[in-house]
Amino acid sequence: MEIFGEILQVGFFAAVLRIATPLILATLGEMFTERGGVLNLGIEGIMLLAAMTGFTAAYFSGSLWLGILAAMLTGALAGLLMGVLTVTLGLSQHVSGIGTTLLCTGLAFFFYRLIFGQPSLPPNIEAFKTVPLPLLSAIPILGPILFNQFALVYGALLLVPLAALVLYDTPWGLNLRAVGENPRAADAAGVSVSRVRYQGLMLSGMLMGAGGAFLSMAQFNAFTFGVISGRGWVCIALVVFGQWSPWKCLGGALLFGFVDALQLRLQASGVIDIPYQLFLMLPFVLTIVLMALVSRSARPPAALLQPFRKEER
Repeated sequence: MEIFGEILQVGFFAAVLRIATPLILATLGEMFTERGGVLNLGIEGIMLLAAMTGFTAAYFSGSLWLGILAAMLTGALAGLLMGVLTVTLGLSQHVSGIGTTLLCTGLAFFFYRLIFGQPSLPPNIEAFKTVPLPLLSAIPILGPILFNQFALVYGALLLVPLAALVLYDTPWGLNLRAVGENPRAADAAGVSVSRVRYQGLMLSGMLMGAGGAFLSMAQFNAFTFGVISGRGWVCIALVVFGQWSPWKCLGGALLFGFVDALQLRLQASGVIDIPYQLFLMLPFVLTIVLMALVSRSARPPAALLQPFRKEER
C-alpha cells in the first residue's frame, strides 16, 4: 500500500512528463530518419554534444533559448555528417552511427574541458522554470500535471500531433515514407532520395539536440558527462516499440518515464529495501523486455539500412 501511496500523487505524474520529454523529442527525431531509410545510431553522442553546446551557449550568453538554438544547430550538423557518411558515401549505417556517437562524445568531453577546465565545483546555470498556463493550471489534479510544466514539455507534447500531421498528411511526409519503403520507386516518381534523406537526418539531429539540451538546461541545471546515461539507446528501442508511429512512440516514452520516475520515488522513500543499483536497472530492463516482446511483430521501413545509389539497378 505504501508503494501506491508513492505513485498516486500529482507530483509523481508531473515528474513522469518531465522525465519523458527528452525521450519524446529524441524518439521522434529517430523515427523521422528511420522512416526515410536511415538508422541513426549517433543519437547518444549527438544528445551529449548538444547538451554540452546548449549549456555552454546558455552559460556565456545568459539566454536559455539561445542555448536551445545552439543545441539544435549542433544536432543538425551532426545529422549532416551522418548524411555525408550514409547517403553520399553509402557507408554502413551501423558503423557510421557508432562512429558519430564516439566522435560527438569525444568532442563533448574535449570542448568542455577546454572551455571550463576541471573546476572543483561544476559550472551551473539558472535552469528553465515551470510555466503555469492561466486557468488550465488551476484544474484539480489534471492542471498541476499537464499545465504547470516547462515550456519544452509543452513543446514536446505538441510535436507529437504535429509529427503525425507532417508524416501522414503532407507531401514531404509522403516523400519521406516513400523513400524509406521503396527509394527506386520514389526516384522514378521524381523524388530526390538523397535530399529527402538529408532533410530527415538534419530534422532528426535537431530534435535529438533539443532532447539533450532539455537534460542539461531544464531537468538539471548543469552539464555532466553522464547526463544522457543511455537515453539515446533507449530512444532507438522506443521507435521499434512504437512501430514508427508518433503516437505509439509517445506511449513508449511515457511508459519509460513512468518506470524511471517510479524507481526514483522508491529509492527516495525507502519503501523497498534493496540496493539502489537494482532500481537504476529497472527502466532499462523494461526496455529489453519490451524489445523482446515487440520486435518480432514490428515491421520496419522496407529500405531501412539500405544505401541508395541512383546509378545502380
